[in-house]
Amino acid sequence: MTSHTAKLTPKQAEALRGILAKRDFESAEVPHAVFSYKRPKLAVTWYKSGKLLIQGKGTQEFVEFTLEPEVLGQAAFSDSLDTQPEQLEPRLGVDESGKGDFFGPLVVAGVYVNEPVARALDGLGVKDSKAITSDKKIAALAKGIRKTPDCVYSVVPIGNASYNRLHQKMRNVNKILAWGHARVIENLLGQRDRMNPAPLRAISDQFARRKATIQSALMEEGRQLELVQMHKAESDIAVAAASILAREVFVQRLAALGREFDLELPKGASSKVDAAGAAFLKKHGMDKLGQAAKLHFRTTQKIQADLL
Repeated sequence: MTSHTAKLTPKQAEALRGILAKRDFESAEVPHAVFSYKRPKLAVTWYKSGKLLIQGKGTQEFVEFTLEPEVLGQAAFSDSLDTQPEQLEPRLGVDESGKGDFFGPLVVAGVYVNEPVARALDGLGVKDSKAITSDKKIAALAKGIRKTPDCVYSVVPIGNASYNRLHQKMRNVNKILAWGHARVIENLLGQRDRMNPAPLRAISDQFARRKATIQSALMEEGRQLELVQMHKAESDIAVAAASILAREVFVQRLAALGREFDLELPKGASSKVDAAGAAFLKKHGMDKLGQAAKLHFRTTQKIQADLL
């Protein structure tokens, strides 16, 4: 992707302008534009028409890691709850955290909502966890979700040792995710007596190319429920709530691993993570790395080679 367009409200545009002004962008003059910022390989321009134009080789990364989580993701669900009736229907939302992190577990969570629960979660400020950069905010929202009356939830952490065993057996991250989603749905439906009215469907992100990947992993209870897989599923408030619960447990467990191994274990996969991985390997050895990291990541081979 080398170009992207979107329509922004004035409020969203001001939020974007503030982000660009604080980062390594330089202001530029562009005809008919309210503002334009540039840096090597990327230009971001908002026009008087309300149209946003992003151009350059860095477009996809900017859209995924800045525009969507920090600008578009800031919009509350309030405007869509009444204009999109499906946001108020009884359903399950499922999401995960930790898939892209070298260190720490994979955590899958699910949340049941009905109309009162959806409105209560909206009142809390629930949104996609990727749009929330503060771990403290994630913890506060997760606490609010758990305390919301009639909000039924389930969280399934897959620790690193178990994750690595599953990956050796399945040889596919999407199959592990599918198993985790299926397990969470089954756990939630085991609490069906607490759900009023009963859920009509389960919503999840379509992380696999084939929708049958999750469908075939569903267990006895889950097979009786309609499963809806869609891209950007976090736009559904039930999925957004699940993403927050999953993220909270991931952050807690990552911190606990750091204390256990007496090292700072960064999130994600980056040069900082590579350095932490090398330090871990030097201090604890390969046998212990599998208790704190996902070994199939390329990071494992990289840090092993660096220590030779």
